[in-house]
Amino acid sequence: MTVRYHVDQGVATLELARPEKKNALTLAMYSALADHLEAAAGDESVRAILITGQPGIFTAGNDLHDFLQSAGLTPDSPPIRFMLALARAEKPVVAAVTGAAVGIGVTLLLHCDLVYLADDSRLTMPFVSLGLVPEFASSLLVPLWAGHARASEKILLGLPFSAQEALAMGLASAVLPAAEVLGHARAMAARFNALPPGAVRESKRLLKRAQARQVEETILEEARSFSTRLGGAEVREAVAAFFEKRAPDFSRAR
Repeated sequence: MTVRYHVDQGVATLELARPEKKNALTLAMYSALADHLEAAAGDESVRAILITGQPGIFTAGNDLHDFLQSAGLTPDSPPIRFMLALARAEKPVVAAVTGAAVGIGVTLLLHCDLVYLADDSRLTMPFVSLGLVPEFASSLLVPLWAGHARASEKILLGLPFSAQEALAMGLASAVLPAAEVLGHARAMAARFNALPPGAVRESKRLLKRAQARQVEETILEEARSFSTRLGGAEVREAVAAFFEKRAPDFSRAR
């Protein structure tokens, strides 16, 4: 099982559990994540949702082998089902991140309400270097929160950044020693058990209201562009270079 789900004391935990592949996400994992988010939404005992990975690795992003076999990103494809389920989640979502967070591992954090990072976490959005474009409304939210210049460094150049920089960019709630992250995130998620759930949901809706429609529109627009590029020469060259462990040559990729 590559996504574990359990509910304990009001907290529904979604754990990425594919450590042998650095928690790289497959289409089946996206389906499971979407299903679990829907289950948590319908479970009255759940007051908060916690998303985490394995010690030292949150996720390496998409499983390239698996992803390249897909028919692209459509509104009912597993990745978009997951994105929309998380973006629309009415209950508070908490993320606990240790180690590397790559691609979707960064952009999903934009849709969590509380984000706790290990002090040794390293985050990267390498979409452009793979011949692709940003996803999960990151082209909207990262410049909105961090400013255009800093967002361009992280998205256009794909420069990796530290947990402390993520905190400064407004992408995290706090940075903690790695051994403390999961426990702290669970404790913060459990605090919602003592709060009135209706007031929490309505307050979250108000916090997200101004960008809610834009976020969904951007998710779908990015998906259209992402899908168009998936079968292109730049992606083929980038992926071949990745697996062949060489520098890509985009001079002939058009």
